[in-house]
Amino acid sequence: MPEASPVAPDTVLVVDFGAQYAQLIARRVREARVYSEIVPSTMPVAEMLAKNPAAIILSGGPSSVYAEGAPRLDRALFEAGVPVFGMCYGFQLMATTLGGTVDNTGAREYGRTPLHVSKSGSTLFEGTPDEQSVWMSHGDACSAAPEGFSVTASTDVVPVAAFENDEKRLYGVQYHPEVMHSTHGQQVLEHFLYRGAGLTPSWTTGSVIEEQVAAIREQVGDKRAICGLSGGVDSAVAAALVQKAIGTQLTCVYVDHGLMRQGETEQVEKDFVAATGVQLKVVDAEERFLTALKGVSDPEEKRKIIGREFIRVFEQAQAEIIADEGPEVAFLVQGTLYPDVVESGGGTGTANIKSHHNVGGLPEDLEFKLIEPLRKLFKDEVRMVGQELGLPDEIVQRQPFPGPGLGIRIVGEVTKERLDLLREADAIAREELTAAGLDRDIWQCPVVLLADVRSVGVQGDGRTYGHPIVLRPVSSEDAMTADWSRLPYDVLAKISTRITNEVADVNRVVLDVTSKPPGTIEWE
Repeated sequence: MPEASPVAPDTVLVVDFGAQYAQLIARRVREARVYSEIVPSTMPVAEMLAKNPAAIILSGGPSSVYAEGAPRLDRALFEAGVPVFGMCYGFQLMATTLGGTVDNTGAREYGRTPLHVSKSGSTLFEGTPDEQSVWMSHGDACSAAPEGFSVTASTDVVPVAAFENDEKRLYGVQYHPEVMHSTHGQQVLEHFLYRGAGLTPSWTTGSVIEEQVAAIREQVGDKRAICGLSGGVDSAVAAALVQKAIGTQLTCVYVDHGLMRQGETEQVEKDFVAATGVQLKVVDAEERFLTALKGVSDPEEKRKIIGREFIRVFEQAQAEIIADEGPEVAFLVQGTLYPDVVESGGGTGTANIKSHHNVGGLPEDLEFKLIEPLRKLFKDEVRMVGQELGLPDEIVQRQPFPGPGLGIRIVGEVTKERLDLLREADAIAREELTAAGLDRDIWQCPVVLLADVRSVGVQGDGRTYGHPIVLRPVSSEDAMTADWSRLPYDVLAKISTRITNEVADVNRVVLDVTSKPPGTIEWE
């Protein structure tokens, strides 16, 4: 849905100077129960101030403040009376813009660095130790603070590692308080928010739901909306939130393509409906998908077939709903999250559905206005909203799962028999990870069937030629990069023993220990 301008009261703008941590800063502010949004450093200062922010944070960045073409800021930002907190590059930019001195001395600091707090009772550092470990990443150094600023911390090689101006409510630190390696970083950030900017920690899951329910009701009015449920947390929480707002004006569509994991279709059909009371249209399309996939082994071709058939089935379901309800069906609910909005350049909030990544490729003549109630939230916040709305843990805590489902976790042709085999093995792996308390410690654990591979084995005193099963447990924050999860050997042993004992035609379990890059999380 369109984001209002100016932004909501008590909003902190995070100005992104190309930092790898910009989204992390926004999340840390939200953890302090203050709402935050990210804006690019290319946004004119007048436009930033027009949003009427309660405070502004300047992120780090890869540039040197002296480099040609390096991002700059209009001095007006610091003279507008809005509290500002500069971090790393943002700190140096504040220093140079206001008359301080930043030198390229060659005194580099990277990683954990001892910080010496010289004014322990200052706005930023009150209640923190005089000696603390912080995370540095810089080559330039501030040697003189701007006029009117007090130097409140230093390091062995940087004389000005933090400065403060309480009169103008301007603050800065050379390091990255947003990363966990800065031992008191969150406390320093909260000191800026609460003490420096005078903000109240009032942004909660409950306030998010209340705000969105009111906005959705105003947006939809007496019209109707539809939502495609995938079984994943994003679409489920989005649907539950819209259902809370407009009740029976929402109809959800679940396409059962027969490629889901064990129990997931039942979760949608029974548990989700029981928890929300949503009107659900279930389309049983398993036979259609399996027929279309018959004889196909190429992974890209499988993806195209699954995507094409899904579009056709979903389009047919939408047409049936429109035929029943008429032109009053005017809105499409999507589970777009805030990282999607940031990475796509901000988004407009309304678009032809064919252009949106969640339901890409639908016919051009099907136009809906979008309802995107989660577009301000990060994934962990979506899970909290889902819990607040009463959704089952099995849905709220569900690990990421590919749209094509188990169709791309079978290396080879997809058949009903192979799907059932993989579902059984996958269920065992998930059950044991849950029993060991590990399912929330990993990003996800794809279980892969090497259907076109046979390995020799010995079972029941006889030689067998069974399929190998691959376990692919990975740890990640955003799926852009990932590392294989070091699961305890006893857990791996139990999973392997159960799969080879309980799943027919499987006689070998192997562990994928490849990071991303070079490998992808999924095998296909």
